[in-house]
Amino acid sequence: MASSAKAAIQAHPSIDEAPAQLNHQEVGARIREARKARGLTLQELSERSGVALSTISKAERGDIALTYEKFAGLARALGLEFEQLLGRRRTPDAGPLRPTFTPSGGQVIYDTPNYEYGMLADALTGKRMLPMRAHIRARSVDDFPDYIRHPGEEFVFVLGGEIELRFENGDAFRLAPGDSLYFDSAVGHVYLSVSKEDAEILACCTGTDVRELGDVI
Repeated sequence: MASSAKAAIQAHPSIDEAPAQLNHQEVGARIREARKARGLTLQELSERSGVALSTISKAERGDIALTYEKFAGLARALGLEFEQLLGRRRTPDAGPLRPTFTPSGGQVIYDTPNYEYGMLADALTGKRMLPMRAHIRARSVDDFPDYIRHPGEEFVFVLGGEIELRFENGDAFRLAPGDSLYFDSAVGHVYLSVSKEDAEILACCTGTDVRELGDVI
């Protein structure tokens, strides 16, 4: 006999406003605050993270948008999770993981010259994976100073447009809407839009520790 208990269904408000945009000055201030709290100079943080001193300095002033690779490298060197540099407080584990809902259009945006990252489940800290919806602007490998590498594994699913995933070992995969690819993120890679319109993808990166994920895409 069916249980008489009623399942609670939560209603989620519609999103009428544009997604929240991360402020580069605020993010830079968090990096500087974390660095100083650990008694690190710019040079010491550069050596620990592998990010150029000049890049860290510009990021702390909010003059540039860091790529995900550099962002996560700094988080790793500072002993923080990616979300903490975005302003999310680390919440202690309290029993089973609770579902975290992100409404359509409600993802927090982190914008860089080559990619626009839409951070999914952004309010949840301590995640074992980093899911995001990304808008791919890059059209050439020359748009990047180097291939992107990070520990862990990566999954991509194309939502719209077409992409070419180019690897430093010479491999290349062209993906259309509905296509997907799973790969080792430690192999240098870049995402390129190859359709007339910029591509939209869903990407998810995993690693042994969120702080070790490096670059996602």
